[in-house]
Amino acid sequence: MRQIFLDTETTGLEHRQGHRLIEVAGVEMIDRHLTNHHFHKYVNPQREVDEGALAVHGIGNDFLADKPLFQAIAEDFLEYIRDAELVIHNAPFDVGFLNMELGRINLPPVESVCAGVVDTLKMAKELHPGKKNNLDALCDRYQVDNTHRTLHGALLDAEILAEVYIAMTRGQESLIMDLAPAADPQAAEQEAPITVRPNKPLRIIRATPEEITAHEDTLNKIRKESRGSCVWTGEKSEFPPPKH
Repeated sequence: MRQIFLDTETTGLEHRQGHRLIEVAGVEMIDRHLTNHHFHKYVNPQREVDEGALAVHGIGNDFLADKPLFQAIAEDFLEYIRDAELVIHNAPFDVGFLNMELGRINLPPVESVCAGVVDTLKMAKELHPGKKNNLDALCDRYQVDNTHRTLHGALLDAEILAEVYIAMTRGQESLIMDLAPAADPQAAEQEAPITVRPNKPLRIIRATPEEITAHEDTLNKIRKESRGSCVWTGEKSEFPPPKH
């Protein structure tokens, strides 16, 4: 199975308000193995980058000024994702921006080109309801090292997402492997028998006379302090119970 782990960066949060794509990146995985076949492009958005977005990804207007327009990279992008399953964290956001850019130049939406879209944010919410499920939180939860990341970048986030996805779905992979029939039934019958080892007798450690004496001294102190019954012995104390 061919999967593309996809991420984008934009000038702002809402494409319906005129914000544009500035970076798109994809990391290819085939049969759960990364291939190092990446797609990574910066795009001139033909508008200013919002300060809030700049604080997140650090991609400024001067850097983007000489980059190609989305139209120049669109065909290569569609060919890269063709017939692959797209895996995206918060997929509606990225797909919304990509489809907006594709629609502006009369090209088909990503859903009509790829084999499907998987939203890992939705997956994470189902696996960990009520918890933080952003990419940083998932890295902590699944022990994926992201210490080298200071700002968000599409290619780096796509690579991290691939590692997180493998960790998130590792249980599914194990289940599939456990349920898979043996390739050779005769070989399966000839497997070595299971060896059952008897449990060793439990070692019983009894209290020494000194420990028993120390225990009785402790109970006597409890009797004296409680001024009532000692629940561990059921004996009455020599002291009268406190008045209420």
